[in-house]
Amino acid sequence: MKRRTFLKSVSVSGILLATGSFPLLAFCDRDIIKLTILHTNDVHSRIEPFPMDGGRYQGMGGAAKRAGLINQIRKEEANLLLLDSGDIIQGTPYFNYFGGELEFKLMSKMRYDAATMGNHDFDAGVEGFFKQMQHANFPFINCNYDLSDTVLHESVKPFLILEKGGIKVGILGVGIELKGLLYPENYKNIEYLDPIERANHYAALLKNEEGCDLVICLSHLGYQYRTNKVSDQIFARQSRNIDLILGGHTHTFMKQPEQLENLDGMPVLINQAGWGGILLGRLDYYFERNTKNKCVSCSNMLIRGDGKN
Repeated sequence: MKRRTFLKSVSVSGILLATGSFPLLAFCDRDIIKLTILHTNDVHSRIEPFPMDGGRYQGMGGAAKRAGLINQIRKEEANLLLLDSGDIIQGTPYFNYFGGELEFKLMSKMRYDAATMGNHDFDAGVEGFFKQMQHANFPFINCNYDLSDTVLHESVKPFLILEKGGIKVGILGVGIELKGLLYPENYKNIEYLDPIERANHYAALLKNEEGCDLVICLSHLGYQYRTNKVSDQIFARQSRNIDLILGGHTHTFMKQPEQLENLDGMPVLINQAGWGGILLGRLDYYFERNTKNKCVSCSNMLIRGDGKN
């Protein structure tokens, strides 16, 4: 696939990016395949909307509203992926009482395709997370936690390959270093590995050996820091073969993705959807059927109680 510098223009729907000389409008009269990617992160057991207490997010979020919006989009789009970047649990009494069961069952009902793990997903320990995985009919992926000495060693895979409308999508996951974020007994026997090195290894496999048209990384590293701690921005610049990073951990609300260049001078997009289920991230990729040239538009959506998104 020939890819040059992305062309960028801002429209009412957010950011438009196109490879080479193929801006989005140029695809209107071509044989194209549209792939819609919806994503969440750091929902933190927010099953109900935020309370109507005068707070900043009152009436926003809630699993029912998100499910309705997702179902509406499914009716409109033939090729859709639904992904999550971790910290699914912990934050409301629903987690304290059900331990994650309700969250995973609801995500299964919404038909999530994949998720990665955040640090708070281990708040009930590795065994607690493993116990609740039976309620998830979607896979968890991570490539930089060595889980070989834990009960998760057969349940979490480094990557996943899905095909939508003839487009082959590789999805991998990376997680933040758990030391200092959790009590040691909560992540015992999980060995943290360099996320950049591990992700580049599997991204090369997905792009070059498996022939994936799009490689997505579900990241719970955090968008940016004031230190040299590995963030999505650092990760993107030191990556290869990754097209899109869907982030989490820092609860960053992004109106449109950030575009950075990887080690090969190729574009990488970073998007993150806030926290608490307030925002549903959305990116629409358009692939030209014969060449697989692509462009993408973004329209992240607030999930509000007044029916306006």
